[in-house]
Amino acid sequence: MTDLAKDAAEQPGSAQKDVVPLSEAVKVWARVAALSFGGPAGQIAVMNRILVDEKRWIGEHRFLHALNYCMLLPGPEAHQLAIYIGWLLNRTLGGMIAGILFVLPGLFSILALSYVYVIFGNVTVIAGMFFGLKCAVLAIVVQAVFRIGSRALKNNVMVGLAAAAFVAIFFLHVPFPAIILAAGLIGYFGARAGMTAFKLGGGHKSGAGKILEDRDSLLGEEIPAHARPNLAWSLKTSGALAAAWLLPVALLLLTLGPDNTFSKIGLFFSQMAVVTFGGAYAVLAYVAQEAVQHFGWLQPGEMLDGLGMAETTPGPLIMVTQFVGFLAGYRSAGPLGPLTAATLAAMLTTWVTFIPSFLWIFAGAPFIEKMRGNVALSGAMSAITAAVVGVILNLAVWFGLHVLFRETTRFTYRAWTMDLPVLTSIALPPLALTIFAAVAIFRLRMSVIPILATTAALGVAWTVLFSS
Repeated sequence: MTDLAKDAAEQPGSAQKDVVPLSEAVKVWARVAALSFGGPAGQIAVMNRILVDEKRWIGEHRFLHALNYCMLLPGPEAHQLAIYIGWLLNRTLGGMIAGILFVLPGLFSILALSYVYVIFGNVTVIAGMFFGLKCAVLAIVVQAVFRIGSRALKNNVMVGLAAAAFVAIFFLHVPFPAIILAAGLIGYFGARAGMTAFKLGGGHKSGAGKILEDRDSLLGEEIPAHARPNLAWSLKTSGALAAAWLLPVALLLLTLGPDNTFSKIGLFFSQMAVVTFGGAYAVLAYVAQEAVQHFGWLQPGEMLDGLGMAETTPGPLIMVTQFVGFLAGYRSAGPLGPLTAATLAAMLTTWVTFIPSFLWIFAGAPFIEKMRGNVALSGAMSAITAAVVGVILNLAVWFGLHVLFRETTRFTYRAWTMDLPVLTSIALPPLALTIFAAVAIFRLRMSVIPILATTAALGVAWTVLFSS
């Protein structure tokens, strides 16, 4: 990305000073990355607390305006928000630094845990830890359904879209991208027709109390010179990022062929970066549908293990995709050693998953003011968010079938197919741990990390005591 760093000096307004010293910004973004636990909601809250309340670098309204833009994009909105604010404060180089630092802690943490998983995964203590984490993750996904649903399903039209999305993916196995495309078109044309049901909701709440007005922040309320629309700069920067993203995938296809696992990883996760609207849990639903059921890279329980890793480490929740790529490479090493192939596959997955976030921000952020009042685009986003609720509900049901029951059976009626639990195969220990995690989340309102730590410890205790 050295060419992009040079572009920072050529960007309009580069003669002006950064809003904050770059060295200070690096320290703050490293701190944000280290504290970014708990999924996108927790990460956005950390950024809001540090950048708005503590540092007073950016006002509350501008922060939420940037967030709303990021919510319109595919991929991880918290990562994109970090890039956006980093760019706003310190130009192109600032956006690159913020985005890279945001990912690094999770990248190294998940990679280390992936090594432990494949080398020591059958050890009783390790198996017990992941057994406990699976149960907590199931409760966390159910919470995500309620949390996102309470924000998105404001009327009967949105409830209907969510229900239709669930039926489409659970019973009819319609691909996730097709569901998102259909919902977006419905919302877009519905909003253009003036239907009030498609007005976009308020998004993430960042806290209560007196807010920092934009005019009182260090950035102020004016648009910095470098943040004004400049088509030449946007095309140049976007072109460099698109090349960095797609050229490695093209080289893999040309040298290894489309049937090679590395080629499939590059293509699949590049496609995921384009179509996964709706946040981390929507990404997980898509990955679960394709990586588990279509490609066979890992099993449902292993997908839950990876999500448990992502929940307990800093960084974007969709860093779980790195674990998926790691296992895919490990099991299709070819002439490479399993660990070498797994490491390379994990790095490839991370690259094609997160590089597009930089592309979307640098291509579109300078034109964000023109998008603020776009009613049709807001309607598309509201419909997509409603559909994502149904997709996440499918993810929760799918996880529940594989966590709480030892056996499932396939039921088919014409075009309708579904997996049903064998009721006599219900597993009582995971059921008890899942209920415990649900009570802790919904009734005691405990944070994610203590719940995961407790269920992991209980899983270890159970496995050690009752393993044969």
